[in-house]
Amino acid sequence: MKSPAASVFIVDDDEAVRSSLRLLIRSVGLQAQAFASAREFLDAYDARHPGCLVLDVRMPGMSGLELQQELNQRGATIPVVFITGHGDVPMAVEAMQQGAFDFLQKPFRDQDLLDRVQRAMSRDAELRASMAARSEIMTRLAALTPREMEVLRLVTRGKANKVVGAELGVSQRTVEIHRAHVMEKMRAGSLAELVRMVLDAGESTQIP
Repeated sequence: MKSPAASVFIVDDDEAVRSSLRLLIRSVGLQAQAFASAREFLDAYDARHPGCLVLDVRMPGMSGLELQQELNQRGATIPVVFITGHGDVPMAVEAMQQGAFDFLQKPFRDQDLLDRVQRAMSRDAELRASMAARSEIMTRLAALTPREMEVLRLVTRGKANKVVGAELGVSQRTVEIHRAHVMEKMRAGSLAELVRMVLDAGESTQIP
């Protein structure tokens, strides 16, 4: 199934601001979706949809900070660019401490917002590519037999085939066969690449 195109999600209770931001974002060829409240956004948001969030800090009902906290609790990784009014900088600093990507104080130049949005979109693409790669590695790891996992654990710790065989109580030739299967299933071109895969997957402490 084809992934949806990346969008800039705009959440602001001011209709005029929403409209102007949507037009600005679309003027540079990006998709934009606007929401009048944090709750409206949450009801429509699908974490599988790539993009970034342009969010007003101060809104009635659920504030921008509260929306960010809700997204954090859901494990969402969407980069958040906060728009702050005068006097809201301490809130923006708190938002950054909680993982916001950036913040912009009103009034701001259109180009300053566009620059931050482009950087946030790039960050989201990088995060999604990283997560997809990790998911693929996890799938490959799941295809290994218990014995192959044991061999993987030992060889990625730098142990020679002979030492691995002694620890597992099998011949060096048997280790070589298992190791070849591991390399093939993991699609690793070298031991260094195999080690990198294990580290990237965060599996070093979970491999039995």
